[in-house]
Amino acid sequence: MTAALIVIITIIAVLLVVFLTWFFAMKADGKCPLCILKALGRTKLHIDIKDVDEYDNRVSPSPIMGWSSWNTLRNRIDEDSIYDTAKVLVDTGLADCGYRYVNIDDCWQSSMRDENGRLQGDLETFPSGMEALCKRINSLGLKMGLYSSNGTHTCEDLPASLGNEELDAKTIASWGVEYLKYDFCHHQNLSGSTPIIEYIDLNKKGHHSQYQLFPHQAKFTGRTRVVKCKDLETKKGIGFLNHGAGTATFDFDVDEGGTYAMTIHNHKSLLNRKQYLQVIVNGKLYEAHFPAGRSFTPEARLQLEIELESGANTITLQNPVASMADSSYICYKRMGDALREASKSWAIYTRSEEKPITYSICEWGFAHPWNWGSKAGNMWRTTMDIFASWKSIVHIYNRTIKLYEHASPGHVNDPDMLEVGNGKLTVEENKAHFTLWCMMAAPLVLGNDIRLLLDGSKKSAVILDILTNKSLILIDQDPLVKPAKLISRKGGMDIIARPLSNGDTAICFFNKSSKPKPVEFPLDSLKDDKYLQFNRSGTGYEIHDLWSGDRIRHDTISVSVPKHGVMVYRISI
Repeated sequence: MTAALIVIITIIAVLLVVFLTWFFAMKADGKCPLCILKALGRTKLHIDIKDVDEYDNRVSPSPIMGWSSWNTLRNRIDEDSIYDTAKVLVDTGLADCGYRYVNIDDCWQSSMRDENGRLQGDLETFPSGMEALCKRINSLGLKMGLYSSNGTHTCEDLPASLGNEELDAKTIASWGVEYLKYDFCHHQNLSGSTPIIEYIDLNKKGHHSQYQLFPHQAKFTGRTRVVKCKDLETKKGIGFLNHGAGTATFDFDVDEGGTYAMTIHNHKSLLNRKQYLQVIVNGKLYEAHFPAGRSFTPEARLQLEIELESGANTITLQNPVASMADSSYICYKRMGDALREASKSWAIYTRSEEKPITYSICEWGFAHPWNWGSKAGNMWRTTMDIFASWKSIVHIYNRTIKLYEHASPGHVNDPDMLEVGNGKLTVEENKAHFTLWCMMAAPLVLGNDIRLLLDGSKKSAVILDILTNKSLILIDQDPLVKPAKLISRKGGMDIIARPLSNGDTAICFFNKSSKPKPVEFPLDSLKDDKYLQFNRSGTGYEIHDLWSGDRIRHDTISVSVPKHGVMVYRISI
């Protein structure tokens, strides 16, 4: 036997010992090790959401249009710069074209919550408060948006909303805010691990041992079952609740409905790390977060306040988190539900018309939010942040153009803010950037310093002309909300097309290469594409060039596309 073979066999033996040690340690800790192995994928959603309703908060079905502070101003914002920019939206005619959201990104908030635990504006740069600023922006006929993060802090290390979702949603709803960007910085993934549940106490406040639920009373699904508690061999508990392994359900009666303290008696984990459990009480979801504890004693307890009904009740225990995607879905949906409830409740409380809050899931595309975003919010980022460079724009386009099937009215892919007018982008690159975002039914959120558009320069006039192209804005805002799909890709030339609500078709020729490219495209070649629903005309097609405004009638488009440029048309029968 060679030395190399001996080394290989030794390595395999060591790995096998490590695996078996881990496997049996998990079983001893009440975990399903096979379920952990099955759920190693980061982006796969294991939670079954097919019966979950689409997220409906009655916002406009078309993608939002507006301006955001981050790309230009970053952390150098104050209430005057925000309000001055809002006025420019009106003065330039951008608001009349549909740009009506004024979204304040990170750094609007103080590092301190107020005496009631609520978020508040920076005491120096937003001294009038966010409600007052919102009213000033509303007086211009515009809407105000804010920013937070699905973590312990924002990207600029200021207070974020993890653990404060309901309070923060109520706070921004009370200010009149109509948009929330919810970022991913300092995010904390939910654990797929769950401790052994020994038993449950249910008591009205001030009472003791009114109702108790023991493992043998539960009905189990999947791999979940009764297991022995390590270090407490005389005790048993509910195990194998981890990583979507199964559920445990209790059906029981109580004499009086109302608020009960639910005490979950659990066995401390060998893992010494945070663990998670969902408790579904008569259809309402409660979340239990078990801390990473020290095992000086083997037993621990965690309490929730729950609502029970007089008579029959049902409690189900589960942990569906089997991947990063499951965790992100739960966390982002938590804030989405809070925002939807907050805007409704505030309207009822004030007896005013509801101002629904457009909810932007800024998860950076890590957990493929396009697969679950429509059940949690209104829009979802497909990538990390955009930059004012041609390379960044093309990268984000390439990622997002593939996701056309995931968009629908009120639920859209978000390739991030527009960089039109920023950096060293050429005129053709700016036109291409704007066109591609319109073709992809993306939110049109300006990221440039639009105050400069009033300086009277030729450059500003060109940028303003691009941003106010009403023919392209109509494409972006088409109520069908069916983004463009890739029809052809060859030699640096992409051909993309999207169907429109009146039966027309928008088609764009995108030249990624560094030299002009000729293209000749017979429009009849679109007729077999079911997504486009393109129909043949007996007299040819009306072809409307959306940048020049020219109109011709023909069956073929023959054109030269400039380098890093586009030619885009609306085709009518």
